[in-house]
Amino acid sequence: MQTSTEQQLDNEFVWPRKVDLFGVNYSPTSYREAAESIVSAAVRGIPGIVSCHAVHALVTASCDPELRVMINAFDMVTPDGQPVRWAMNSLHGTNLAERVCGPELTLRLCDRAAAAGVPIYLYGGSPDVVESLQTNLCSRFPGLTVAGYESPPYRALTPEEDQEVCERINASGAGIVFIGLGCPKQDIFAYEHRDRIRGVQVCVGAAFDFHAGTLAMAPQWMQRSGLEWLFRLIKEPRRLWRRYLVTNSIYLKKVSMALLNRRQVRKQHRQWNGQTRNAQSVSAERSCDTSDTANRATTR
Repeated sequence: MQTSTEQQLDNEFVWPRKVDLFGVNYSPTSYREAAESIVSAAVRGIPGIVSCHAVHALVTASCDPELRVMINAFDMVTPDGQPVRWAMNSLHGTNLAERVCGPELTLRLCDRAAAAGVPIYLYGGSPDVVESLQTNLCSRFPGLTVAGYESPPYRALTPEEDQEVCERINASGAGIVFIGLGCPKQDIFAYEHRDRIRGVQVCVGAAFDFHAGTLAMAPQWMQRSGLEWLFRLIKEPRRLWRRYLVTNSIYLKKVSMALLNRRQVRKQHRQWNGQTRNAQSVSAERSCDTSDTANRATTR
């Protein structure tokens, strides 16, 4: 029989910690940790909101106070773009070896969801895109259960429609709800439904188009070099040139100003290293406590 302490440890769930980038809280995490956290929450029936942010999303949130409040309420926000990862490493010494982008995280989550028996729901994209997406995912992950999928209208939902969406998603039993509405629409949707959708909402943006086969992904060397934005700009210049010109310029200015303030950067490094050591110490203490409890139970 478990003690109250052991039951508390079993029920405890903690999302990855965060660091501040220009007023926005980001999670210095890895694919493995992010996927484990999301699937673990889904298995336990713990709701959550997660998003993957590249430079455009970072700059948009940092320049919009209302949106920033929403994003800072998320349980996890991953560094989708390499420049975001670089900024976290440079300003906080997080030593992240990889980014955690939406398209790749989607595949890893589907793989783990199939193994854990966690149904998923797909919300976003055009009707053709979301239908192709669910077909491709089911083909790639035979054990995956797609509990439902839908393409919302290109307008604001009425209160009745919004309520029906929540009811459909919750009734499906989905533990993970992938949202592909684009930034910042998907983040606003997830935030506004954080207390109404019971699954873990994961905002993955263009992952719907990539895995549906309607949009090409940048070559691996461009992704590793932080040039994915350039690849997408070449593919869609008329739609994206203004976005990247403005947001990339603002990002470079913000990073440069932060790096010039070396005293603050060093302070952030010390804070992050101290938090890491404290977390490791707490984890070790918990392991010892659990081991002691087990030993006492065995002795009895």
